[in-house]
Amino acid sequence: MTGRPLLVSLCLLGLCAPVGAADAPTPPPAPAPAPQTAPQADGGQDAGREALLARLATAADPDEADGIVARLDRLNQHSGSDTGDLLLSRAAAAIDGENVEVAQQLLDALTALQPQWAEAWAARANADYLAGDPKATFIDLARALADDPKHLKAMTDLAAVLENSDRRDDALRVYQRALEIAPQWRPAREATERLRKAIAGQAL
Repeated sequence: MTGRPLLVSLCLLGLCAPVGAADAPTPPPAPAPAPQTAPQADGGQDAGREALLARLATAADPDEADGIVARLDRLNQHSGSDTGDLLLSRAAAAIDGENVEVAQQLLDALTALQPQWAEAWAARANADYLAGDPKATFIDLARALADDPKHLKAMTDLAAVLENSDRRDDALRVYQRALEIAPQWRPAREATERLRKAIAGQAL
């Protein structure tokens, strides 16, 4: 999957308006495309993902949507590279063991190895967040969405970061974008409703 500039990805989410330095940093330029030798997910995996996204768009209820999103999450964790998958697995184990520094080192190596794998950037964002670095979290989530604009976990994590930065309107826009992809997905529906009420109450 080819990447797109970070600013373009954020504008597609409605987040390219200037913000204060205390809220979130300006994302850096997108890195150069990965070498042709870098392992990527195969065409069969991409086809399976597109089929799941198509089903997600027409899911009949939240239970069905939640199940499809869980399958997408599992699929996203496979990069087409045994080395990449192993690094991701070891990083997850390090986080489970509350060894965030080790997880960050593993994910630094992973994003260098496979810079166009959105799941790697989303995982590194999680480690950044646990390390108490919201700016790095924002940047890595933006990078994940530059490579995969339909990465739902990265979207909801980004929305949470924005909400925690008191940018409720921006967080709501991200959740609404997630609902365009997955109209019945329970976490996005519940968060959207909660934020709408909070914003309406704030306006009173």
